[in-house]
Amino acid sequence: MTSLSAEPGRPAESAAEKEPGRFRAVHRRWLLAAVVAALLAQMGAAMAVTAVRQSPTVDEPVYISAGVAYLRAHDLSRNPEHPPLGKLVIGAGAVLAAPHLRPSFTGSDYRFGRQFLYRWGNDPQRVLLAGRLPVIALTLLFGLVVFAFARDLAGPAGGLAALALYAFSPDVIAHGSLATLDVPTAGLLLTSVWLLWRARLKPRPYLPLAGVALGAAVATKMSALPAVPVLVVLAAVSVWTFRPSRRPVLTAVLSAAGVGVLAVAVVWASYLAVDPRLRWAAPADLPTAGGLRGLAAGWLPFPRPFQDGMRAQFGFEEMRWTGFLFGDVYHGSRWYYLPAALLVKTPLGMLALWAAGVAAMAALPRLRPAAPYLLAPTAVLLAAAMTGSRDLGARYAIFVPIFLAVAAGGAVLVRWRWARAATVALLLFVAVSSLRTFPYYLPYSNEAFGGPSKTHLRLHDSNVDWGQDLGRLADRLRERYPGEPVWLVYKGSGVPSYYGIRAGDPLTAPPGRVHGLLVVSDSWLVKNDPRLMPLVRSSEPIDEVGHSITIFRRSAQGP
Repeated sequence: MTSLSAEPGRPAESAAEKEPGRFRAVHRRWLLAAVVAALLAQMGAAMAVTAVRQSPTVDEPVYISAGVAYLRAHDLSRNPEHPPLGKLVIGAGAVLAAPHLRPSFTGSDYRFGRQFLYRWGNDPQRVLLAGRLPVIALTLLFGLVVFAFARDLAGPAGGLAALALYAFSPDVIAHGSLATLDVPTAGLLLTSVWLLWRARLKPRPYLPLAGVALGAAVATKMSALPAVPVLVVLAAVSVWTFRPSRRPVLTAVLSAAGVGVLAVAVVWASYLAVDPRLRWAAPADLPTAGGLRGLAAGWLPFPRPFQDGMRAQFGFEEMRWTGFLFGDVYHGSRWYYLPAALLVKTPLGMLALWAAGVAAMAALPRLRPAAPYLLAPTAVLLAAAMTGSRDLGARYAIFVPIFLAVAAGGAVLVRWRWARAATVALLLFVAVSSLRTFPYYLPYSNEAFGGPSKTHLRLHDSNVDWGQDLGRLADRLRERYPGEPVWLVYKGSGVPSYYGIRAGDPLTAPPGRVHGLLVVSDSWLVKNDPRLMPLVRSSEPIDEVGHSITIFRRSAQGP
């Protein structure tokens, strides 16, 4: 007797014959899960070590203290230039350290954050690590999204290739280990795009989830706003692709509008979660915004604190910031800054695989439908970021390595001779380049630009020196230079005395008094400050810390 599934005239496959096939399938699934777990474990270990060892970067105390104030005091006035959701997540981690808070403090957000960490009886490193842990967890979860999205496009091999690029990305590791908002925003946007892609087959469960993820991204950082119209259009495309109805245009438009409404609702919910009564008084120093910007701030259907936060961001954009690129100090911004910074700070193998993935999306029919989903949001977000006035770091384009990791997974589908071997070789090159920089991920630059020790010659600020090495500096001074006089020019939010550093300020002292060790954050060196540069020029560099701080020796008469 034959099985119903057997072909006519052919005996049914016996259970014994099926068993090896089942075993191989289970074995492949377990092997795939093991490789995914290993890649994420490597990334998690790198981020954990980095988080433990680094002192606070410039923005972290602001976000952590604001998040705790949101949860404890339900006060929306702290750090209003960013929406609250990301800070609520960071604050939820920080409150596990049971920190003391003084909500009545009336100073600036930066002073509030510094006082919170160092002056109110808290353990700064413990609170800092507690605030960083939720971002580390989110970064690992977004790794699963990268894997799942690329697997949907290019199968398990594509998923693993994409996850490897993500897990070994120095920039993602660096900023995924900090209590900041850049990686959470980019990861939520990718999650929304992936859900929209899946909505092409099942719109009913995935479209609402995509709207929630999009709203969460906007409720974390306003830089996600340029992606909203792109993703709303993609929602309409997904519904149209699923199953044309009698009224396909109307169905697509209504579905896209529903995604937009859900996104707006999530933004409102994030503010109401802090203060259900939405008590708000605009800051006295809130800049006015005219023209199209002012209209956008006033007419977008968001809470008043969000609208005023947009005005604050527009005020920042009107300022002239100091930039530094390839040894040139300038004021204002350069449109090509972010592409240039990405060129320096991205592993060479990763750049090659990005190009291969984009080319595969254009050339292969299987991947071509995904190109608008991955490449359009990336292009729009990058174009918007390039118009900004703050040339302060590749973190403003952190979505590029996250989105293009998925696109690069498509390279495994190229059938050219040696294509797969080349892909594996490039992935290994990326892994080696990333592992060599451990644990100094923030100042990473690729081999073509000299590696992490040379980054400060080409970039500054959060690309290399964001205040993260104050603890390492204290250790170095104790180990190698005990008892020597120290003069410190530091960029960051840490308090040197907490780490045991007793130092004078060379910017306010007569030059003749400055002798011994002159310690300077590398971001200060590029500013050509007239108070500092004569001291530096008359000193001898003798050491460096974390590729972000240079130690000089200066005698009373100079070297």
